[in-house]
Amino acid sequence: MVNYNGRRFVSVKSSENGAASKTYFTYKQDDDILSATYSGGDVIKGNMIGIVKSDGSIDFTYSHINQKHEIKTGKCTSTPKTLPDGRIQLFEKWNGFDSQSSEDSIVEEVSDLVYTPQIIFN
Repeated sequence: MVNYNGRRFVSVKSSENGAASKTYFTYKQDDDILSATYSGGDVIKGNMIGIVKSDGSIDFTYSHINQKHEIKTGKCTSTPKTLPDGRIQLFEKWNGFDSQSSEDSIVEEVSDLVYTPQIIFN
């Protein structure tokens, strides 16, 4: 099983109607229970809770408030892929509870180096 505890992700691709553009996620895991908070892009604040399966895939529900102050809820299945540098990429299929259509997105793990500003002295 993949351990997602403490990992951070950023959306790198979303469906045209997706609200996850430039959204950052922070995952916590206790045994096979996953929770996460997220914000950014169109999302002001969001939460997820789900189950991590033995193959590392995740089934979860989400809820968030967008910039229009609308509450959005739905379910998602994420399938992991390990990148050559060891980071995780998640391929997601999700749909809102108020929608019949399915959407796709990809989130990618970000390392601490992404958050470290590069200072160059001349």
